[in-house]
Amino acid sequence: MSQSKEEALQRLVDKSEIHDVMCRYARSVDRGDWALLRSTYHPDAYDDHVGYKGTLEGLIEWLDQRFAGVDNSVHFLGNCLVEFATSDLALVETYFTSRRLRHPVGEECNGLAADDMLCRQTWGRYIDRFERRNGEWRVAKRKVVLDAGFTSVAKGGAKGNAAAPGLRNLSDALYSAHREIFGTVPRSNAVS
Repeated sequence: MSQSKEEALQRLVDKSEIHDVMCRYARSVDRGDWALLRSTYHPDAYDDHVGYKGTLEGLIEWLDQRFAGVDNSVHFLGNCLVEFATSDLALVETYFTSRRLRHPVGEECNGLAADDMLCRQTWGRYIDRFERRNGEWRVAKRKVVLDAGFTSVAKGGAKGNAAAPGLRNLSDALYSAHREIFGTVPRSNAVS
């Protein structure tokens, strides 16, 4: 079936909007910005996140607990294939890799130096049902597929630039720059 130029252009706009949602999702998890996370899912969304299955609000509670003690989190998004079922419904497969650094606790400390950290790395795919409602694309249903993962020791910890560290909260440099330029944090009502 051939598309008109207007239809083809709309598909490009739709794909760009969906990609933006995915990037906001990665930012929200890495910064611990749960208000921003809410802007990526429809309120009645369902998430099957390997270890959690349920509602958006339950996902936020689960992520908040899961990331307690995490000093650094990075999600990289890769291939993002968008297949449209209708003008307001799409199946989206997005590859990802993620890395989290945290301090060991309890028996995990055995044999480690005081400044060693644990690094959890995973890679997989988000299999998403995206729906456009009221003119806005968001995740309606997500299945996380973990293709592989491992935990290793980060000898000496995460020695970044101590003068400008990345933070897992709204005090991160990105949010400071956003407040300076736009007067608010990105698509979030959260307060730092």
